[in-house]
Amino acid sequence: MLKEFEEKRGDREVENLFAILENLTDIKDTQVEKITKSSVAVFPVLLEKLDQAVKLSEEVEKDYLELQKINQKKKAENFEKRQKEWSQFIDDMNFKCQRIDNTFEEKEEELRDLYADLNHKLNITNNN
Repeated sequence: MLKEFEEKRGDREVENLFAILENLTDIKDTQVEKITKSSVAVFPVLLEKLDQAVKLSEEVEKDYLELQKINQKKKAENFEKRQKEWSQFIDDMNFKCQRIDNTFEEKEEELRDLYADLNHKLNITNNN
């Protein structure tokens, strides 16, 4: 039984190997030449398409770098503008604070004078 199984199996494997060898020989004889001929026609077109793709990618990169430079310039300009606006705001706030301080000091002086005058009048009134 073991011998019969090995003989059947061995024949099947040998038959499979011969079928594979036959297919390979057929491919070698017919398909290699066909692939070679078709590749001769296809490779120049493929090369042309690849060149076009490279040119397009270079243009995209150039445009990207140009836009990046423009954006950096605008960013720097906007930063400078914001700095100037901030400085102007701070100056305005300092000026307004100084005006408020000056007004406060003037009012304080007026109230001192008023109370000094009232105190002087009260002293005159009390002395009578």
